[in-house]
Amino acid sequence: MPIEIEKKYRLTKAQRRAVEKRLRELGVTPRPVEFEENTIYLGGNLDPGRHALRLRRVKGRAILTLKRRFPSRSPIKHQEENETEIADAGATDKILTGLGFRRALIYEKRRTRWNIGKAAVVLDELPFGLCMEIEASEKEIKRVEKLIGADDFAAVNETYPALTAKLGEKRKGIIEARFKKAQ
Repeated sequence: MPIEIEKKYRLTKAQRRAVEKRLRELGVTPRPVEFEENTIYLGGNLDPGRHALRLRRVKGRAILTLKRRFPSRSPIKHQEENETEIADAGATDKILTGLGFRRALIYEKRRTRWNIGKAAVVLDELPFGLCMEIEASEKEIKRVEKLIGADDFAAVNETYPALTAKLGEKRKGIIEARFKKAQ
């Protein structure tokens, strides 16, 4: 059972700049920014508080993911995560809706990935703000936090779907958090 361990933070612009500067000082180079569109489905046996069924579109690829979160009050969350790359996002969406799942949330993000030691640090820009995630073992998360000057940053337990539900806009029965299109 693959387990994802991560800690998430809401960032100010100044905090993001400081983290990026520190990572560069450490000799870490970011990967190119990736644009993602994430669709969260509800229905079936999914418990919205514990499960997430997500179809992610990124760089011409599509990834179907099922997450099952383990209850905890810790800012470091543990969740089972099973995902697979799929050939056709549109067909997969039709299969899921044909099986009775419904599109509940859609959120977009721009993600920059940095690898430092055994940790992945991702800086995300979403329509509702900036976030950072550190994904690694609990010990490595704490080490990297100190290394990049984030050990005093406030962590959040909310997932991107939960933030989208709270901060997104409802359109045609689906809550969305999308970037404004250039005119």
